[in-house]
Amino acid sequence: MPFEYRQKVPDVRAILDKLPVSPELALVKKRRDREVIDIINGKSSKFLLVIGPCSADNEDAVCEYVSRLAKLQDRVKEKLVLLPRIYTNKPRTTGIGYKGMAHQPDPKDEPNIVEGILAIRRMHIRALAESGLSAADEMLYPFNYPYLEDLLSYVAIGARSVENQEHRLTVSGLDIPAGMKNPTGGDMNVMLNSVKAGQAPHIFSYNGWEVATPGNPLTHSILRGAITPFGHVVPNYHYENMVQLKALYAKAGLLNPAVLVDVSHANSNRLFKEQPRVAFEVINALHYAPELRAFVRGLMIESYLIEGSQDVSEGVYGKSITDACLGWGDSETLVLKIADTI
Repeated sequence: MPFEYRQKVPDVRAILDKLPVSPELALVKKRRDREVIDIINGKSSKFLLVIGPCSADNEDAVCEYVSRLAKLQDRVKEKLVLLPRIYTNKPRTTGIGYKGMAHQPDPKDEPNIVEGILAIRRMHIRALAESGLSAADEMLYPFNYPYLEDLLSYVAIGARSVENQEHRLTVSGLDIPAGMKNPTGGDMNVMLNSVKAGQAPHIFSYNGWEVATPGNPLTHSILRGAITPFGHVVPNYHYENMVQLKALYAKAGLLNPAVLVDVSHANSNRLFKEQPRVAFEVINALHYAPELRAFVRGLMIESYLIEGSQDVSEGVYGKSITDACLGWGDSETLVLKIADTI
């Protein structure tokens, strides 16, 4: 047989019973949901920053980062909502390499999906308990979402997943904001079709059930830049790009028009130190065209304790083993400056 069946993955109820969320934490998460929802639906004028490591590879380092972020949140609470990136699945262009904690709880050890599911739930619970900040995660595998459903305040659908039917339909059943990134090729219509699909009701097969979903009106777009078929990087965070997208939204008649700008990835040409420059070009455009301020609701930023990236074998605590990130000092400076200028 081509497939080796290694171990049975426990059902969702078994994992949630083993690692429950306390009623107190559930209330904290509910309050955080409201803050993020109110930004996406336009009821709040606060600016959203989805900020944190490219991939959450180490529980201690991630929880230390999120606890630092909580102290920073107190300083900027009048202007910003900080939503930590605790991304536990890592898409790979070639399928080779570290695929995230859900797949490989110890980056130096063999993959173990069952232990990975336990590890990511344990980490999300700990981060919420220690910081009071619920988090964002990327939905790389839709069938994994129920393992974290009671912990997340935001879900991102990546550039490689945004055209996938299963991702689009699953988003239609979420009751939290879900951001659809433009595909790697940059096609805005593909992204907006995904938003439309996420906002619509559906009946489909999900985790062994026929399910019906009401549609998620909080589904929105994320600009992350693009790469041409010839490998050239094309950013899409400029004023003209945001104006064009706003017009496309109006033509499509979508609910809650909103976009976040990812200042990393192709928008920064994968040069992590360029992220602040990109962030402030976006903010300058919002000051230039106030009508964009109600459309551009926030930014995505890659940031960790130690700047840059490393090979797994180096073992530097709090340094990314995937995409390079801003270090804590530069991240704190950036967040404070955004709060002062937005």
